[in-house]
Amino acid sequence: MTLRLAQLQELWGLPANGPLSPAQAELPLAPQEVCTDSRRLSAGQLYLPLVGEHFDGHAFLAAALESGAGGLLAQPDRVPPGTADALVATATRAGVPLWWVPDTLQAYQELAGLWRQQLEAAVVAVTGSAGKTTTRELIRAALAPLGPVWASSGNENNDIGVPLTLLGASPGQAAVVVEMGMRGLGEIERLSRCARPDVAVITNIGTAHIGRLGSREAIATAKCEITSGLSADGVVVIPAGDPLLDQALARVWPGRVVRVALDGEGFETQADWVGRLDSLGETLELAGVTLPVPLEGAHHARNLLLALAVAQELGLDPARWQPLEVALPGGRSRRLEIGGVRVLDETYNASPEAVLASLELLGRQPGRHFAVLGTMLELGDQSLALHRQVAARARQLNLDGLVIVDGGAEGEAMLAAASGLPRLERVTAPEAAAAPLAQWLEPGDVLLLKGSRGVALERLIPLLQR
Repeated sequence: MTLRLAQLQELWGLPANGPLSPAQAELPLAPQEVCTDSRRLSAGQLYLPLVGEHFDGHAFLAAALESGAGGLLAQPDRVPPGTADALVATATRAGVPLWWVPDTLQAYQELAGLWRQQLEAAVVAVTGSAGKTTTRELIRAALAPLGPVWASSGNENNDIGVPLTLLGASPGQAAVVVEMGMRGLGEIERLSRCARPDVAVITNIGTAHIGRLGSREAIATAKCEITSGLSADGVVVIPAGDPLLDQALARVWPGRVVRVALDGEGFETQADWVGRLDSLGETLELAGVTLPVPLEGAHHARNLLLALAVAQELGLDPARWQPLEVALPGGRSRRLEIGGVRVLDETYNASPEAVLASLELLGRQPGRHFAVLGTMLELGDQSLALHRQVAARARQLNLDGLVIVDGGAEGEAMLAAASGLPRLERVTAPEAAAAPLAQWLEPGDVLLLKGSRGVALERLIPLLQR
């Protein structure tokens, strides 16, 4: 199953250099070979130049023709003045169709949407303030008994990453799992209309990006945009017990909603699926099936519930559920043993909810408890209060030691809120945390590393290993 150049003509009209010949119209186009990087272009591929803050693929249109591109897209306003006619003439001589489009990024998403319509696989879309990537990987693993599952990788969760994921899916897959992030209102709506999911998952509504959106209410509205392209007979899977999420969802989605909860949280009566953790948090019992929890922490057990609910919605009977094998990208739920110290590597990113969940997990570990906390970004005018909140929780948990990595107002707020801990230091760079830790840590201790991506706490790990 492939696309044909004629289908692109249906999307964007006649090429600028005239209608396709009957032979051209039937030329196959493998969606996996749509190329946005001229350096990787192979003969016959469609070259689609994207525009970013620091790059513009339109500068390489001529090079793409020389490399044997089978088709070109371009924005007229991005082609250097006076060169448009020459580009059309060159493409015509080469027998390569050239389409003028108002926005190549929009065209990229339209192309991915066209391919998605031809896929027979169920599409699952995942968003939320925290836990998107973990839940994506849990869903991928939970759906494995159905057959091959294609999913987003790394950070492919934005306007470029979602169409890239969809175009990478092949007809043989049983399901496609697409992660959707956002930096503002309207982004998830675009992504949902591109992916047209059959199942939508919202992991939670937190305070990540509250500096951009202003309130949790606005964040809930943005996350519920995931229903914009959801199939009319589709379903939304969410955790029970968040009135804000329920209210925002009710405003935009009249269809089915499946809610999950952990026993003992107080939301059992609101949930369609209730899972029971054993006393050690190592196994989850649901629908008469007991499975090991592949990742530590109640927050991950809740994400596992979301994944199992998706599996059931896509026809996987609980009797066929299997223990999940999950491999997460670096800095997420990674566990290291360094000099007899157990290190909880959560350095990839941080939101207030994720930091609090990680602190709770740390507090349940055997041994003495230490943490290195970096700042959390994009929290706007609530930043100081939210940083005080997580540091105060560290104080309530009576951590044996805390290093705060920040030289600004947030670090000062955390330092004040954590006052009273037996060991408390504030540094301005991740590497500087190594000195106090070297004095404090002993074999048998547990150390949590958690901070936003921009803090780069992972730079501390090689120093600990030395």
